[in-house]
Amino acid sequence: MGFFNDIRAIFSGSKLHVPSRFALLRAGIAGTMSKFYMARDLRTNQIVGLKILDREKTRAFEARFKGLVKPTEGEIAVQFDHPRIIRTFEHGVTTENEQYLVMEFIDGANLNALLVSRDPALDGRRVRLIRQAAEALAAVHEQGFIHRDVCPRNFLLCENQEDIKLIDFGLTIPATRSFMLPGNRTGTPNYMAPELVRRQPTDQRVDVFALGVSAFELLTGELPWPRGTTGMAAMSHDQAPADIRQYRPKVHPKLSKAIYSCLAADPAKRCPTVERFLWAIRGVEHEDEG
Repeated sequence: MGFFNDIRAIFSGSKLHVPSRFALLRAGIAGTMSKFYMARDLRTNQIVGLKILDREKTRAFEARFKGLVKPTEGEIAVQFDHPRIIRTFEHGVTTENEQYLVMEFIDGANLNALLVSRDPALDGRRVRLIRQAAEALAAVHEQGFIHRDVCPRNFLLCENQEDIKLIDFGLTIPATRSFMLPGNRTGTPNYMAPELVRRQPTDQRVDVFALGVSAFELLTGELPWPRGTTGMAAMSHDQAPADIRQYRPKVHPKLSKAIYSCLAADPAKRCPTVERFLWAIRGVEHEDEG
């Protein structure tokens, strides 16, 4: 079978025939629009992450941008070279006409799983991880994009349990006027900014809002508003958020103030950039004061 696989790969042109190139070592993890595999690259013997996008779901998402030339997830992901962002080595199309990405493999849990299990790996590291998440997002914005799905699920804790990396650019769009017009509501409901929920014009401040929600949850294990699973859950995000001190009474005041600045319902009153958030928490090394 190996000989015939090689022949098939040759005649497929530039398309990837997955079995000819990769040995899949771990069953695929189903995401919203893709499957992710731990794989061995048979050319280099390197362990990598192999992400294969669902053809129909990807086509349906890209159809939302009728008349626009939207870069693919792979085209976006390969542009990032930052220690807080998952590194993408290669992207293209398989012989099954599915988009794929080859990236570094991180054998770690996402922050959401750690929050749900109340994993002690987070203890004493929460401010560090919040700062790293903001650094990753700042790099995305500097490159000219809006991530559009910032949430604990899209940050992986590295094997050293000291660092995280931002993943998943499946919903990412250019931060240009044509892509920020009203109407395209995508993301994870519990982290959506009010203007996104209500289909109003958007910009990179939707990511600032989602960062604030994620930071609040990382500190407390709770969300600033009632949790839900549909877009309706986000309809409350223009109301006052919960008092973070009811969950963390001794929270550092500079940290809580910076987080609340991200949660302003009105984008004009919200922390304007991730860089400004990072400036606001400078010098804060621990979650609690004293």
